[in-house]
Amino acid sequence: MKLLKKILIILLILILVAISILAIIGYSYYSDALKKKSLINRVEEITNKENYTSFDQLSKIYIDAVIAVEDHRYYEHGAVDPIGIARAFYTNIRDGKFDEGGSTITQQVAKNIVFDQEQSLTRKLGEIFAAYDLEKNYTKDEIFAIYVNSSYFGDGYYCIYDASKGYFNKEPKDLNLSEASMLAGIPNAPSVYSTSVNPDLAKKRQSHVLNKMVEYGYITQEEANTVQ
Repeated sequence: MKLLKKILIILLILILVAISILAIIGYSYYSDALKKKSLINRVEEITNKENYTSFDQLSKIYIDAVIAVEDHRYYEHGAVDPIGIARAFYTNIRDGKFDEGGSTITQQVAKNIVFDQEQSLTRKLGEIFAAYDLEKNYTKDEIFAIYVNSSYFGDGYYCIYDASKGYFNKEPKDLNLSEASMLAGIPNAPSVYSTSVNPDLAKKRQSHVLNKMVEYGYITQEEANTVQ
């Protein structure tokens, strides 16, 4: 019994040491990024865009679509969502492929405006610190607006206004369910889901968005069927 207790204590110490090392690596990576440009300056580059769309200029159906497919607990958790990470890990193991990343919308903003698109553990760790910094300085609504104004929508559209005007000749506040669900799905993989590149895959992605909206109670199945 004493031996087991000692083993558990050693394991706990090793886990804490590993977490500490990872935290130091992540914070250092984030700090290096801030030396090039502060977080506030990075955010201002987005919010000062000519076609920047504030939260209150977005249609509710588009907001609902994005939250449903990207981070349905967005207003319930902090910068990081442990439940989302655990769910994504389980889903990926179950399906045998890495389709879900577990990143919150805030983490995706951190990736978009602070780091490059490099897929590495170091970047993911730095992303966590950036996400906490974002939520300390900006509201959820502000972060959501930064997200849709810093995401790539394919076809050369780098914000929701340009995408909405380019694809549908509408302002973001006027998007209907069909248009909103299409645009909500594209940033996940713009080169794949752009309607001009792969219209069939774009439609499948749109169906996924609509199914998520039904699952989380944003729309009824009947409403989804009018689009699908």
